[in-house]
Amino acid sequence: MSLLTTPLDGLHRELGAKMVPFAGYDMPVQYPSGIIKEHLHTRAAAGLFDVSHMGQVIITGAGTAAMLESLVPVDIEGLAVDGQTYALFTNEQGGVLDDLIITRWAEDRFFLVVNAACKAQDIEHLQAHLAGQTLEVLTDQALLALQGPAAREVMAELCPAAAELVFMQGCRAQIDGVEVYITCSGYTGEDGFEISVPAAAADVLARRLLAFTQVEPIGLGARDSLRLEAGLCLYGHELSTEIDPVQAGLLWSISKVRRPDGARPGGFPGADVIFDCMQNKPALRRVGLAVDGKRPVREGQPVVDQSGHKVGEVCSAAFGASYGGPIAMAFIERDLGEPGTALAVEVRGKQVPVTVTKMPFCPQRYHRG
Repeated sequence: MSLLTTPLDGLHRELGAKMVPFAGYDMPVQYPSGIIKEHLHTRAAAGLFDVSHMGQVIITGAGTAAMLESLVPVDIEGLAVDGQTYALFTNEQGGVLDDLIITRWAEDRFFLVVNAACKAQDIEHLQAHLAGQTLEVLTDQALLALQGPAAREVMAELCPAAAELVFMQGCRAQIDGVEVYITCSGYTGEDGFEISVPAAAADVLARRLLAFTQVEPIGLGARDSLRLEAGLCLYGHELSTEIDPVQAGLLWSISKVRRPDGARPGGFPGADVIFDCMQNKPALRRVGLAVDGKRPVREGQPVVDQSGHKVGEVCSAAFGASYGGPIAMAFIERDLGEPGTALAVEVRGKQVPVTVTKMPFCPQRYHRG
């Protein structure tokens, strides 16, 4: 099956990107400078990411907030216009179908960004629950992410209104006469912005951003190591239909008003199962692991205790360029999850020592005003 391409495909190739298949798309994993330099540049200045493979959806109509609340454990009713929230589509077993970002554009109009790998099933899931609302998939819209401590400085010159945004807030704006929607959000732990732009204007906007000395193009490889250092979950790794939000360490993603003692308790798929997990705690928990030495560990490798008994499994791993060594996230037995606990990861028959570590591995630097 042929791979899909984003509107920036030609630019990636012009910049010398190494392209790889990802979620059905041909995507840049790295540019000539390499993953480590790209990672460090994003932490020091600003990185430009093409995330146009993500799904962008608009839902409009009376009762949209209530419809969305029937699918996610979030206070959608209380979301301000141009406010956004992280959300989870849950299933009846308390597991996660996908994680997404929901932004309120108006009283009954919402903008959703969903993961590329889950895009088709998420759209189907939403369509199956529409109650008179309309759903539009933005197939002619690209999505760019500008991330890093210099992102706000760049945005101040390009679009002053956007530079006033705080974390998880958005605005309509124009950049060089092109209508865009900009949010203060991202997936690196840094301050930054995501820009939804018409596909036809994406190449020009990307080149405009790359003309700033602070901005370099960044691929999927550094995007993964940056999000891991920031302690952020990736669907298919830390989240799945078998992993509940409590086990994943995402209790904060269940709004207080949707909890058992809240004003609008439950009403989303798997609520009773998740509430039971909140009360009784799942057997496993998500933790950070600092690797002793330079030998990397990999997803799927077993985590063992001091006696060599398997107590969990690595779900994500990378070289943490800002942290200064290999790092990982794992699901392990709950009572072994305290920071400072010495464990090991089995790598090709040998045990690599690791230590349970607080997350994030690097401080998150979101701009909260």
